Amino acid sequence: MSGWRSNSAVTELRQAALAFGSNLGDSAGMIGRAMEALDAMDRLSVTARSSLYATPPWGVEDQPDFINACARVETDFAPLDLLAACKDLEVALGREPGVRWGPRLIDIDVLWMEGVALTSERLTLPHPRMTERAFVLVPLAEIAPDLVVEGQAVREWAGSADADAITRIGA
Repeated sequence: MSGWRSNSAVTELRQAALAFGSNLGDSAGMIGRAMEALDAMDRLSVTARSSLYATPPWGVEDQPDFINACARVETDFAPLDLLAACKDLEVALGREPGVRWGPRLIDIDVLWMEGVALTSERLTLPHPRMTERAFVLVPLAEIAPDLVVEGQAVREWAGSADADAITRIGA
């Protein structure tokens, strides 16, 4: 997985939150492999993993249900380097280009990074739609309930989300 490392790393370790989704193949196994691969990277450590959740599709509804999860990580990567590492990992795990919000083997999104507010063509932090998506909020609330996004704790966002169709399926 060359090509994602750069000299723009921040000088201190920062917490970040990532979201994972898959609805093709062995989705639970794919998310597990993605988390393991991230944890094995230099300069990045997975510090918490949510349970896995079965969730209905969002955006494009005519597709299989998703398996979703979230992870907290600690890294000294700059935000765009963390995004590049996640996108390079998706490709290394077999993801191919497809329809936006459509079926996918693996999707890894950077949701939040400690002390970072960013808007660029490639990345916006905090993630601009995370507070609208129960499939992100429910697993994130499990591992970071007190994380404040847009002035409100994740547990509060999750409590007000329509999470009726989301089912915890395992650790």
